[in-house]
Amino acid sequence: MFKTILISTLLTSGYVISSVGTDKPADSIKRGKQLYIANCQSCHMENGEGVPGAFPPLANSANLMKDPTRAIKAVVHGVSGEITVNGETYNMEMPALPHLSDQEVADVVNYIQNNWGNKAKAVTPAQVKALRSK
Repeated sequence: MFKTILISTLLTSGYVISSVGTDKPADSIKRGKQLYIANCQSCHMENGEGVPGAFPPLANSANLMKDPTRAIKAVVHGVSGEITVNGETYNMEMPALPHLSDQEVADVVNYIQNNWGNKAKAVTPAQVKALRSK
């Protein structure tokens, strides 16, 4: 009885009971799309094609698919200096996005790595947390 009252109170008072850990990859990707629009799209463009000579593409990115942690590290720590993506060299500064939680980083990375010709295994908040300190 108490458990039912507690859950009912939490739900009606605006608290959300998290399903982290039981989340489906499709749910993470859906949330990631909104995070991508808010944090990444202005440079990497709506369809992940980037801007030639300025911002590297995320679409069909062999660079991202070669190392599944690369996208996590880029979001968490930023990118500085010369990189080669799909045969083109970029020398740019991508700021870190420290305001994103581990879950949000996982979501945006899952969106990027599972769209525009990319296909990767889902990233978890625990993986992000582990890489944050490196």
